[in-house]
Amino acid sequence: MDPIEIPINGELDLHTFQPSEIEPLLNDYIMACLEKEIFSLRIIHGKGRGILKKRVQAILAKDPRVARFADAGALRGGWGATVVELKSG
Repeated sequence: MDPIEIPINGELDLHTFQPSEIEPLLNDYIMACLEKEIFSLRIIHGKGRGILKKRVQAILAKDPRVARFADAGALRGGWGATVVELKSG
């Protein structure tokens, strides 16, 4: 299977990924964003039953590169997305 190219623009949509791919994907995406000096991210995990959201936020909570994260505001996806601020240095 060919690798999927993901644009590094600060927005990551997880809908097409398997749960087992989420942690390494988030780690790689955060690294790529930092390399491009993108410090504000929006991770789209969907609403569903909240399982993927909890997994994403648990990964972010233990990542030392993350300054803070929260549910996105109503205009940015509400509780179906998480906004993330990365540390800039």
